[in-house]
Amino acid sequence: MHVMDCIHADTAYDKSLHSAATNDAASASTLHDEAHDAATPAREDCALWAEHLSLSWDTDSAAHKAHTSSSTSASSNEPALVVRDVSLHVSKGETVCLVGRSGCGKTTILHALAGLLPAVRGDVRSFGNDITNKPGQVSYMFQRDLLLEHMSVIDNVCLPLVMHGVPKQQARARVAELFEPCGLAGYEQAWPSQLSGGMRQRVAFMRTYAMGNSCVLLDEPFSALDAITRVEMRSWYLRMAHLYHLSTLAITHDVDEALMMAKRVYILAKPTAHTCEDAACTPATIVGEVAVAHSADMSAADFALTDEFLHAKRQVMALL
Repeated sequence: MHVMDCIHADTAYDKSLHSAATNDAASASTLHDEAHDAATPAREDCALWAEHLSLSWDTDSAAHKAHTSSSTSASSNEPALVVRDVSLHVSKGETVCLVGRSGCGKTTILHALAGLLPAVRGDVRSFGNDITNKPGQVSYMFQRDLLLEHMSVIDNVCLPLVMHGVPKQQARARVAELFEPCGLAGYEQAWPSQLSGGMRQRVAFMRTYAMGNSCVLLDEPFSALDAITRVEMRSWYLRMAHLYHLSTLAITHDVDEALMMAKRVYILAKPTAHTCEDAACTPATIVGEVAVAHSADMSAADFALTDEFLHAKRQVMALL
């Protein structure tokens, strides 16, 4: 083939890829609008409901705004925002993922949903109850397992109960029933140093569940694990979420992980900026929502080979 023919062919291929990405992005954006208009349940029915959240790491200014401003009004002297106008929901028993590039504000949103970071604007609700800026209303599983090495496994698990005043022996009795379904029977008196990475994450989940909330926030809890263990832990968590009737919002920058875990995926990104300076100071927002057509009788590994998975992945990637 002539060199110019190769260049023309490459150019045509690039244009086709750009056209496909544009179509996927438009499709995902349309889906987000339609889902918001037609399929969004009432906030009283949602385990987690966040509306018009704007967040800043200037916590003093954010706390002042939270006490002096209405939940949705903007102000010219508001602190520099990390994320702006974020709205999302998690239905009862649903697993939802929030995907975004590193540093775009995913963990910041989880901090606000958990009541650990005051919102500049917006509110957070659980089954209609206002939980904005109120810690302890949802359970939060961090990226690291944060096990205390000087405590036995069972004492790590029951720590939230003990901290809330439950006597240690009573707390141990209450969490003992978790070890069998979580695959850790016989490890109650083991030390964290004796556990594998996947086992440590199971202990961290048990401790998170012991907090007593049915809504769970996951901050990339499997990212430190090897690839094989990570796949196993994703499937394990979904089984536990079904067993214990949990509603879950997980954040990740792994698109495949999001699509294999969730029925819906929100995409967090910064709107297109004209210059690098604009991009640096532009807060992120949710730019789309993608529904994932899981099959109940198909494993996550098999689903990842389907056209439905690839279609959803194209939609997500087009918006990142």
